[in-house]
Amino acid sequence: MKHKRPNFRLERACETTPVCGVDEAGRGPWAGPVCAAAVILKPRGAPKGVDDSKKLTAKRREALEIEIKESAVTWGVGFASHEEIAALNIVQATGLAMRRAIAAMTVSPALALVDGNYAFDLPCPVRTVVGGDGLSASIAAASILAKTARDRLMTEMDEAYPGYGFAGHKGYRAQVHADALLRLGPCPIHRLSWAPVRLALMGKDPMLAYEEATQAELPFGAD
Repeated sequence: MKHKRPNFRLERACETTPVCGVDEAGRGPWAGPVCAAAVILKPRGAPKGVDDSKKLTAKRREALEIEIKESAVTWGVGFASHEEIAALNIVQATGLAMRRAIAAMTVSPALALVDGNYAFDLPCPVRTVVGGDGLSASIAAASILAKTARDRLMTEMDEAYPGYGFAGHKGYRAQVHADALLRLGPCPIHRLSWAPVRLALMGKDPMLAYEEATQAELPFGAD
């Protein structure tokens, strides 16, 4: 069966305009910030090939990032740091990153289509869309901008904190990441409240906490 790409039907069905798509990247990693993006596409849609960022190669995401930024009505990217995640919790920090992304746009949206099932407190009305990055072209575009922005930052963090392999796994669950945590201990951008990181501080394998950690720390959507 041919893969069905996101389209502009949800945006066209909205009674108010302009409509932005909003998505995040980095809700589940053991290290680094959470990143969100917001995008208002032109009424005729998105650059050809826009899709859920997880279904695209890194090279294709980077190419589409340029096209989206050049063709969109407006776009914005926002981060919430690992310190803000610790202070607020991951849900509230994600909402903060989304508000920053919307604030960075040059046009204020009348409505936000947000990936997942959690209605974040944003500066405009919110409509949640489960699996939205596979349905809405605007959300898919936002997923690409959030993913590429965060990946780029984590590659920079790999240079700042060598030995953890951030350029490869971007702070997510990976055996090489677990081994580095046990060998080196957490670095300044690790999320110390995350169960895998706490286990490493006790000298235990961070991978043992994966199931428990994802259930406790990812209360909405799927990243």
